[in-house]
Amino acid sequence: MEDTKEIRILGIESSCDETAAAVVVNGRDVRSNVISSQIDIHTLYGGVVPEIASRKHIERVSQVVEKALKDAQMTLDDIDAVGVTYGPGLIGPLLVGVSAAKAIAWAKDLPLVGVHHIEGHISANYIENKELEPPFGCLIVSGGHTHLVLVKDYGEYEILGKTCDDAAGEAFDKVARAIGLGYPGGPKIDKVSKEGNADAIVFPQGKVRGSEYDFSFSGLKSAVLNYLNECHMKGENISVPDVAASFQKAVVDVLVSHAMRAVEEFHFQKFAIAGGVASNSALRRAMEQACQERGVAFYRPSPILCTDNAAMIGAAAYYDFKKGIRSDWSLNAIPNLRLGER
Repeated sequence: MEDTKEIRILGIESSCDETAAAVVVNGRDVRSNVISSQIDIHTLYGGVVPEIASRKHIERVSQVVEKALKDAQMTLDDIDAVGVTYGPGLIGPLLVGVSAAKAIAWAKDLPLVGVHHIEGHISANYIENKELEPPFGCLIVSGGHTHLVLVKDYGEYEILGKTCDDAAGEAFDKVARAIGLGYPGGPKIDKVSKEGNADAIVFPQGKVRGSEYDFSFSGLKSAVLNYLNECHMKGENISVPDVAASFQKAVVDVLVSHAMRAVEEFHFQKFAIAGGVASNSALRRAMEQACQERGVAFYRPSPILCTDNAAMIGAAAYYDFKKGIRSDWSLNAIPNLRLGER
């Protein structure tokens, strides 16, 4: 039976270029979700500049927390715990969020819960799908991570496969830059692909020999660059929509095929996707269809909950808090923190 007491978590997220704060009640009821994005600034440089991101987080973190509390019609006196991303991510940005969370927890004598960023992405699925509970399979696809995971229980994971080189989102950014679309690559490739022919060019699907669930996207990225160079050398016209659509198809096909192999081997009845690339329309469509064909319930967060946000951190922190997990004042930013590590 669900606990009737409301547990109100203030979540803080600053692992990359979004400064975010949210108030989440009992892990699934989002009372506020404030995101201050830095995309416009980093677009000028073609990618995230960590030092600039850190400075912007320092400028904005207090304002974002204040707005999250105001939107939730609460004060810090109403909060039961502070949850914060402490890894993985960029060291400078992470430190800003961790420091802010520690300061708030210290000043108000509140419990502090350090949250794993990927665990946050997985937990985004709980917010809109009140009925979703572990166990289930989950594919996390973002700018820095590509993980295929068995979610055994809240906070308990078995990593089935992950990328050996570039993350899928990183490949999107690099290919987008190469074909002149700029940053951020994911949404731009998704948009321009709708005008292209996904079967125009056959790009290789990144598979890892001897490891059926691991991913590799650096070869695919190289294949796209080689194709572009060849066209330039021969003086042939390049259809940007066709290149984008063909590249996107190669990524989506390998993500879906790996995921469905896991669905069949582990007999998943439920499968979810998460992370920034999970907002890609082609991936959402293909995954939904593949799950439907196998009679598997499919879950995906709304696009706003796929990108970095603090509501997902508040959701993940709630389940850790319920288990009695607390962080002490030595909590530090860990840029390469692995899923399942504490």
